[in-house]
Amino acid sequence: MKNLWLFLVRYNAFFWFILFFVFSLALVVNNNNYQRSSFVNSSNVVVGSFYSNVNSWKEYMHLAEANKDLLDENALLRHQLQEMVAKDSINEPLNTDSMDNPSRFEFVVASVVNNSVHQRSNYITINKGSLDGIEKDMGVITSNGVVGTVLNVSPHFSTIKSLLHPDTKISVSVDSTSSAFGSLVWGDNTESRFAMVRDIPNHVKLYVGQPIYTSGYSTKFPKGIKVGYVVQTDIVSGGSFKDVRILLTTKFEKLTHVYIVKDKLAKEKLELEALNEDNG
Repeated sequence: MKNLWLFLVRYNAFFWFILFFVFSLALVVNNNNYQRSSFVNSSNVVVGSFYSNVNSWKEYMHLAEANKDLLDENALLRHQLQEMVAKDSINEPLNTDSMDNPSRFEFVVASVVNNSVHQRSNYITINKGSLDGIEKDMGVITSNGVVGTVLNVSPHFSTIKSLLHPDTKISVSVDSTSSAFGSLVWGDNTESRFAMVRDIPNHVKLYVGQPIYTSGYSTKFPKGIKVGYVVQTDIVSGGSFKDVRILLTTKFEKLTHVYIVKDKLAKEKLELEALNEDNG
């Protein structure tokens, strides 16, 4: 307390100057219209700039929440899109009431918590598991393309066998309406941006830049999800088939969120197909 008093006594002239300066400034502003308007305008600029910075920080702090909302909305839009595709494929009128015409596919948003890209066999870990309805062999996609299939599941986490894995094989078509199909594989590739489509019939004409889509033949992926673009055609594989090299649309190095595909009719389809094997 004594030191504070000594400080005030020592610098009392400075504090008196500040007090009288503020008092005189207030008198000038209050008694002159021009100075008052200038002061108000200047203060509005300062206050506006301050609040603008505060709002920017608030928006930054809520980016995670906003991103989650966008992902949930994307999942809903994908659900509605698959519903319309299913209706259109059987030439029925569209019904916007999803309760009367539920889509075959649902999409669950998950965050990537671990990801390998440059290994011979690559895997991804996500933060959703059996408690969220995730099961082995479910397909996994992003807004840009295919990611892989669910390999193992625990209550709170799942591991995904990435498309960048030598054992991954996905049925694809050379465009969204073509009857020509092949198998998308990473194979012996060492680059995360490219893959191969094998066993395409030789008579099928392909061109560089042609899009490749999922065929919809399996229960893992809906039909018509873009997988990549042709970058090299007519790679001879022998016999009546050829291979093509494609540029993948999924950017595996930048994965932060994925969608797990839940096929409501998967169990029924697989059980029926199993009967064919039993009776074969």
